[in-house]
Amino acid sequence: MKVFLIIGAINAALAVALGAFGAHGLEGKLSEKMLEVYKTGVQYHMYHALGILAVALIASKLTNSSLVNWSGWLLFIGIILFSGSLYVLSITGISKLGIITPFGGLAFIIGWILLVVGAVKGL
Repeated sequence: MKVFLIIGAINAALAVALGAFGAHGLEGKLSEKMLEVYKTGVQYHMYHALGILAVALIASKLTNSSLVNWSGWLLFIGIILFSGSLYVLSITGISKLGIITPFGGLAFIIGWILLVVGAVKGL
């Protein structure tokens, strides 16, 4: 599960960098509402980067971890769809991007559920 360790760590670093960019580079350039949208993207980005790191640790302890493996990919897809759409929406103001965000949220939810089921089956 080395791939999830790498993906998780890269995404955690990216969330920190994007958070700093939002706090220092976007302040005063975005409306308060859009800055909050951006911050929400950063928060969920970090939460799920840490989730991917947890997937790496859990998968390393299980013999049959295909559900756990899928959970890691879904958390990663969720970051791209959920946080990515919020980043682009907040910076560009293209409100139609909000259509994508719930699909990222759904990927997060399914990813967490698969992690639970995979862990229960693998223990």
